[in-house]
Amino acid sequence: MDNAEKAVRYAREHSADFVSDLKDLARIPSVSFPGFDRKNVESSAEAVAALLKKSGLENVEILSLPGAHPYVYGDWLHAAGAPTILLYAHHDVQPPGREELWRSPPFEPTERGGRLYGRGTADDKAGAVVHASAVASCLETLGRLPVNVKIIIEGEEEIGSLHLEEFLRRFRSKLSADVMILTDTGNFDVGVPSVTTALRGMASLDVTVRTADHPLHSGMWGGPLPDPVQALAKMIASVTDAKGDIVVPGILSRVRKPSAAERKSLKALRYSEAKFREQSGILRRTRILGKGGEILERIWYRPSFSVNAIQASSRKDCANIVNEAAWCHMGVRLAGGMNPQDVLKRLKAHLLKRAPWGASVQFSNETASPAWNTDPEGPAFVAAAEALEKGYGHPAAFIGCGGSIPFVGPFAAALGGAPALLIGVEDPYTNPHSENESLHLGDFSNAIVSAIYLYEALSRAPLKK
Repeated sequence: MDNAEKAVRYAREHSADFVSDLKDLARIPSVSFPGFDRKNVESSAEAVAALLKKSGLENVEILSLPGAHPYVYGDWLHAAGAPTILLYAHHDVQPPGREELWRSPPFEPTERGGRLYGRGTADDKAGAVVHASAVASCLETLGRLPVNVKIIIEGEEEIGSLHLEEFLRRFRSKLSADVMILTDTGNFDVGVPSVTTALRGMASLDVTVRTADHPLHSGMWGGPLPDPVQALAKMIASVTDAKGDIVVPGILSRVRKPSAAERKSLKALRYSEAKFREQSGILRRTRILGKGGEILERIWYRPSFSVNAIQASSRKDCANIVNEAAWCHMGVRLAGGMNPQDVLKRLKAHLLKRAPWGASVQFSNETASPAWNTDPEGPAFVAAAEALEKGYGHPAAFIGCGGSIPFVGPFAAALGGAPALLIGVEDPYTNPHSENESLHLGDFSNAIVSAIYLYEALSRAPLKK
């Protein structure tokens, strides 16, 4: 039995222990969004640091910046002459959402039907535990790793990595590496391991529309009084056409078309409308939006517009009034080639132009990060494909992703263009960012095993510059 197989056997035998580690992390409500208790994110960082120490990593510390949620760092740097691998995940999570829609409490991880349900079980505390578990399996069985390892577990990825530039400036010397492995993406399907080579970006903001200084009786004042909810609805509706495609002038002019390799992959994956309907849970009579191209092309390589939340009074406090104001949070997922700041500028100008009845419009809470893509060529990607196939027993797919990870582009640039391997544990049924988020436990175990194989494969790859 070679070294990797010894570590793999240990990982399989201790799978229940690794799931227990994940449950412990997932019980901490580490929501990084404004309005939630920051102490929970700090507690999560402390728990992650304890897990990294338990795994055998050294120099574990919590890295802090003024006003930022904490990062956690650790390393093991005793593989002389071997490449250095930077591992990434994040420990902050999305808000729980509507608790009445959860089948089990969001912060009490619960096993059901071969999956682990709970906020952060997949996105992305599973990523942190995959890294720690693979390292632990090697160190417990072999007493060493085949590569040098640095690990960074971020605490504010879900709110756009707001302090990333400052973090890179201050801690750049700690992070030098020959390749990055980011475990915060998903597989094409359950049991189908995947390397993500393209991410959409994000441009988002809050929009508040106001027509009066207080709510008014809808019978006594309704008619001549403009309704801000209707005004906001008209503005939102003007952003897309009947097919759901964005029609803001100039916003699509820089969209990068999929490369020949990307189009070949789209065809090979043979993703059908029926599969999309099954995985998304879209209602039977609801039409799929967008004009032309493969469904996956629309998700991975084209922009999309969504309204993430909207409020005027509330269902609980509903009364016969005309509200004084209406609010929403909206965003554009950006395709390659689009400039985030230009998109925000054009979107705001469009909304202002479409605001009816002289309504007051205010913008706030703006975030912007670009799309990212890489060419999956070179020894790092060969090693990843080899390791994933051994770990899952299925050939690896190279895919795009409709989501955003603001960390990837700036970090890759800061490391001088080091290859970035985006390998995750989510799947089309994970439901990240929504209620009943879950992790497929079989794929979780396979991801740990694949990580062990990947360290071994990268130790033989010609990565060092």
